[in-house]
Amino acid sequence: MSSPCHTSALLLVFMALAVAGAEQSEERSCDVIGDESSESQMERALLKKLEPLSHMRFNVTVEKGKTENYVYQFRVCREVNSTSHDYGGLVQTDRQNGKTTVIGRINETQVFNGSDWIMLIYKGGDSYGTHCSGEKRRAVIMISCKRGVTASSFSIISEEREKEQECFYLFEMDSSVACPVENSHLSVGSILLITFASLIAVYIIGGFLYQRLVVGAKGMEQFPHFAFWQDLGNLVADGCDFVCRSKPRNAPAAYRGVGDDQLGEESEERDDHLLPM
Repeated sequence: MSSPCHTSALLLVFMALAVAGAEQSEERSCDVIGDESSESQMERALLKKLEPLSHMRFNVTVEKGKTENYVYQFRVCREVNSTSHDYGGLVQTDRQNGKTTVIGRINETQVFNGSDWIMLIYKGGDSYGTHCSGEKRRAVIMISCKRGVTASSFSIISEEREKEQECFYLFEMDSSVACPVENSHLSVGSILLITFASLIAVYIIGGFLYQRLVVGAKGMEQFPHFAFWQDLGNLVADGCDFVCRSKPRNAPAAYRGVGDDQLGEESEERDDHLLPM
């Protein structure tokens, strides 16, 4: 009786470990500030728009003299270090002593956009010491539109910490995900041109097949209404010749031959003096 119970206990342990491993392997994503029911459709759409950047990591190093030497690590809606379980989406590391400071957390996210940019804000970072009344740090990332580039130019712009409240770190980067969707609208002229070209193609192909398969025409006669178009071409050529000729039609010729009317009457006796007597 004890063997089945022992086996069941082992199965339960293995299942619990599998569930825990699955939860750990699944990375956390951005959680917009407020209840889930209060998230707007715009915020959800923007977070989905940022998904192509979630698998990427961004680093920037800032060195100011001998006192400040930091590395900033950033991920879009993912934890920089998922093993620490600190929700840190943007983390600062002091290269001198190895101290790590969370600038902003993905579980306190704000996101909004403009025509060609997306603003991603991570709040709830580690508290300031003597600056900004000891409030929690906040990271502001401006993602600007740049077509043809998935992500590039991640950099820190400034750190505003001289105020009493609402201090922040400002970063920027370029990405095509912030670009508006390009709508290709055809003009009226383009639509008419496409329609006209389609009708001509249908006329030529359909007429050719009819003349060849039904009428049994050969050669150039397979072209639909060949005689009509041939006559039309001749008329167009005559019209062009009439309109475009450079010399008037009734202009006298520069050289005129000698006509019979200019020769006059020949004398019947012109050779009589040559006859022998």
